[in-house]
Amino acid sequence: MIPPLSPGSADALLFDLGRVVFDIDFSKAIDCWANHAACPPSDIVERFERGEAYRHHEIGKISDAAYFDSLRSTLRIRISDGQFLEGWNAIFAGEMPGIAPLLERAARHVPLYALSNTNRPHVEYFSKTYAGLLGHFREIYLSSTIGLRKPDAAAYDHVVKAIGVPASRILFFDDLAENVEAARARGLHAVQVKSSADVAHALDALGI
Repeated sequence: MIPPLSPGSADALLFDLGRVVFDIDFSKAIDCWANHAACPPSDIVERFERGEAYRHHEIGKISDAAYFDSLRSTLRIRISDGQFLEGWNAIFAGEMPGIAPLLERAARHVPLYALSNTNRPHVEYFSKTYAGLLGHFREIYLSSTIGLRKPDAAAYDHVVKAIGVPASRILFFDDLAENVEAARARGLHAVQVKSSADVAHALDALGI
């Protein structure tokens, strides 16, 4: 059993990126694609799925062009790769409110790391757009680079080994319950983030 958080109980903090560090609004992609395809957004919402091609794209197993081709088939729209990319990168909706000062505060006391399920186009986009915010992290582990994604146990094991401290000394923040539960199953402390207040409360518990 993992003991509760207390002052000094974590040697490293591990953050998901989407909806923890920066906000995501997938409806912007839907609206963009629907506009290019001249179809109702509801058609795309109904047909979009996070299936095998989506997962393979996130672990770098298929190219961007191959993934966009799969979207052409499943969404039944005929738009260009450039138009898919435009919508794909439209989902970023700014920093999560209040997260910047919390990252700055935490980084003064313990090293910060990130673990995110993402893909090459998104990495290229957010690495530039949020460069200042991401500068707080000592290392960022991306599914498209390490070939592993949450909530698979191997993704957590890989990152724990890379960080080099026991899982029980790492506190993980993620917005999805399944990722939080999977992290706990691998021995990490984990907090589900619904707003930056959840991060603040955890830092308070750690005494930082």
